[in-house]
Amino acid sequence: MDYTELNCIISAENITEVSEILIAELNEIGYESYSETADGLKAYIQNNMFNPDKIKNLQINSIADYKIDYSWQVIKSQNWNAIWESNFEPISIENECFVRAPFHKKQNQYKYDIIIEPKMSFGTGHHETTSLMLKAMLSIDFEDKTVLDMGCGTGVLAILASFKNAKNVIAIDIDDWAYENTIENIARNACSNIEVFKGDAELLKDKQFDIILANINRNILLNDIAKYAESLKKNGILLLSGIYEKDLAVIKKEAETHNLKFEKYEPKNNWVAAKFIK
Repeated sequence: MDYTELNCIISAENITEVSEILIAELNEIGYESYSETADGLKAYIQNNMFNPDKIKNLQINSIADYKIDYSWQVIKSQNWNAIWESNFEPISIENECFVRAPFHKKQNQYKYDIIIEPKMSFGTGHHETTSLMLKAMLSIDFEDKTVLDMGCGTGVLAILASFKNAKNVIAIDIDDWAYENTIENIARNACSNIEVFKGDAELLKDKQFDIILANINRNILLNDIAKYAESLKKNGILLLSGIYEKDLAVIKKEAETHNLKFEKYEPKNNWVAAKFIK
């Protein structure tokens, strides 16, 4: 699948603050992932969803305190691996989990060694939301649990659940790249108890889980929380991210209407991971 890379050059005193506002607006129109640059950010969306008129009509463009210059290019699917590999560094989560590419050397001091070939899929651990989810998972008991990784991206969360002795794991993503990439990464990590499906929350009908992991975005979470709650067993855990700290209140309100009790959250650079119990 081809993607459009939107390059945003921000002229402002506080580029980071403007970037956060811009990302929130781009999330609303379907952008999936971001990378910071020295003078702004780059944002990525499936090429068939890219609409330059939506960029022109962003509310942020009407604010006089700063200026944003936009340019874009198509990133062909066959080029994406090279782009990721040139920038992908291994990461450590709590000195317990190590996420690396196949070309990085294994570090034996880590309990969980996860090998990820990211391609276009979101979820290498570098973004705050993925690292927050991985960190939260380290403190959760997955032993003999049934687990859902919704919006699995690279499959990194499903793989960690498998490494933590989950009974079985279902990984779902609507994107072709993510679906294929998760299957490949499962094979790389020899996880025999993970099944991968292409689709959305409609696939959850008649399925029940002890733990649901959902690192997606605000709008999809709000739309699908009811389905997560329906598929979660009593006393089950819903762990979610993909939202800003300022969005947590509306997520909590929606969760509570479906008998999901908020337990705690952890922030990182204005992003959060939140834990709910049914």
